[in-house]
Amino acid sequence: MKAKSEILRIFLTRLAAGAVFVAVCFSRSYWEDASEVVSLLLFLLGIVLAAVASLGRMWCSLYIAGYKDRQLITDGPYSMCRNPLYFFSLIGVAGVGFATETITFPVVLVLLFLIYYPFVIKGEETRLREIFGELHEAYCRETPRLIPRSLVIREPSTYEVNPRVFRRHIFSALWFIWIIGILELIEGLREIGVLQSWWVIP
Repeated sequence: MKAKSEILRIFLTRLAAGAVFVAVCFSRSYWEDASEVVSLLLFLLGIVLAAVASLGRMWCSLYIAGYKDRQLITDGPYSMCRNPLYFFSLIGVAGVGFATETITFPVVLVLLFLIYYPFVIKGEETRLREIFGELHEAYCRETPRLIPRSLVIREPSTYEVNPRVFRRHIFSALWFIWIIGILELIEGLREIGVLQSWWVIP
């Protein structure tokens, strides 16, 4: 049975995304006027992190698609940490934040992620422990929860993938790239006067 934190995860994520969206629509970056170089570097960092996050989530989906709760996955990205999907999501959240060309948004978004998602992870791990028992306990002892301690990856020579499930996962993995596209659209609307800036955010 899913924990309440798992059930609320999508709703709360969308709620936070909506609040950030409104804030972005009616604000502009302090760095746009203060330093074009800093503004550009922040945006480029955001793109790089979003790309890494999208590729990482697709890599995770390759292993988990069609196997969730049916088999304990411990290979590929899951040999680096127990929650690589959330690890790459954290990178993507930071990327989206930096793509706003501010320092405030990535700090706030990462903090919100780190405050809430440990509860989601704990709930999921409780459920997996009930399903897989000692096998999951051993996996927890050997593998870090969220942040990889090593880049050593354990991969099988072949792996069977469910293409239909994996295809659905690909679209969700690209959300960070799409969000940055939306941010650029908002900036364009602001430049032509459709949207007004009420706040300046560093």
